[in-house]
Amino acid sequence: MTDDSTDRLGLPLLHAGQAQKEITHNEALVLLDMIVAAAVVAVGTLVPPVDPVPGECWIVGSGASGAWAGNDGSLAGWTANGWRCAAPREGMRAWSIADASEVVYCGGIWVVGEVTGAALRIDGQQVVGPREPAIDGPAGGETIDLQARVAVDNVLAALRAHGLIATA
Repeated sequence: MTDDSTDRLGLPLLHAGQAQKEITHNEALVLLDMIVAAAVVAVGTLVPPVDPVPGECWIVGSGASGAWAGNDGSLAGWTANGWRCAAPREGMRAWSIADASEVVYCGGIWVVGEVTGAALRIDGQQVVGPREPAIDGPAGGETIDLQARVAVDNVLAALRAHGLIATA
């Protein structure tokens, strides 16, 4: 941590004997308002909008220009006092209004719409787990009915193993 800002989010800190502490405090609140439970108009925008509304945010694309130049990947929010940019941190999340999905800052880039995890649970029941092996389809010929039945049985077994359908 520096003497002037927090380590993780870079929020300005107050100092003993500091004049006009309300300015520093308000700046921290504006940044928190932009970062916490963030919702962005769009991801990867290169040019600041002409008529932004206070409170709107964007994720700045690579090679941005204008007021966003040099803030690639940052969260840019419009306030009553102009643009504020916050550098992304690993694991930072936002909702992309344009994509109707979550975006996550991972490995130095914003990833749109991907959900990762070991399992998906609904009401405490696992419904998706590790990928099952491939299932061969029927090959044709005289034994097609038997091959089709085996393939269907394998598909049903895989769906049951993932918890997508109940066991009969």
